[in-house]
Amino acid sequence: MTSVDPQNAPVRKSAQRMRWFLSVFEDQVTQMEEDTGNRFETDRGVLAAVFAEWLKAFEAQKPQKQDDKETYVGFAAGLMLRSLVKHKPLRITSRPEDADDSNPAYFWPEGYAYVAFCLNVRGLVLTQDFGSVQQTNKSLEDVRTWWSFRENVTERPDLALSFLDLFAGDDPNWDAPQLFRSGQAKKLANQFYDAKQLAEPKQNQ
Repeated sequence: MTSVDPQNAPVRKSAQRMRWFLSVFEDQVTQMEEDTGNRFETDRGVLAAVFAEWLKAFEAQKPQKQDDKETYVGFAAGLMLRSLVKHKPLRITSRPEDADDSNPAYFWPEGYAYVAFCLNVRGLVLTQDFGSVQQTNKSLEDVRTWWSFRENVTERPDLALSFLDLFAGDDPNWDAPQLFRSGQAKKLANQFYDAKQLAEPKQNQ
């Protein structure tokens, strides 16, 4: 994954301005072209529509409690990924001749660019605002996971939020990913799951 340059810190505020979003997204794509040899075409009009849709969704569920704000960073990044995979502002125009389709960057170049952007912005906000370090999951480089990701979000874009959580090493919500769960609600859900497992009878040996 390539990095986003946090020139206009804090990123949390800058990311809510369209000009910043367009500029940083295009910088990310340029960096990815250099890193992978892929070449992309960006539709700026579609990219602007992506931002407008994301900002509306971001504001609709924005939490008021301070304790929920760190959790909401990951959710907001997932909302951005959902809009990107729905509207498809990128189009791959060429790949290196020796491109390896077992590498997610070549298996689904546009999707890989979208995920890279969302994870990089997510990671910067978590570091700047909360002193947290984003830990990515090994599934990020697993082409089988990417095959499932592409197939599933084509039919149900909301699952983009779940897959981004998976890639970021977080706990995905597969049932209703488009609904924000506070950190406390997620903690309680995990406690219930653990209790259920403990309550299940052991199989006879």
